[in-house]
Amino acid sequence: MSSDSVKAQKNFATKQVFQFQLLSDPEKDTIRSYHAIGMKKMYGREYEGIFRIAYLIDEKGKVEKAYEKISPKTFAGEVLLDLG
Repeated sequence: MSSDSVKAQKNFATKQVFQFQLLSDPEKDTIRSYHAIGMKKMYGREYEGIFRIAYLIDEKGKVEKAYEKISPKTFAGEVLLDLG
């Protein structure tokens, strides 16, 4: 989920040839409810930013696991292992 607009998400998904929809939350309501936003620091400057967190959610909507340290290179494998 991103705070980018629906249009920006759609353009990104099209450019990357994703076969699934990306979620958009410009008001950051859902992002805040998952505690996926907060103060970050870059080049000595503090700003509010979105954390790279992923959640494994079951079919009933229960969060089974939170992944707070995401590495794009290894993340898919981690999830597949957790799914068994």
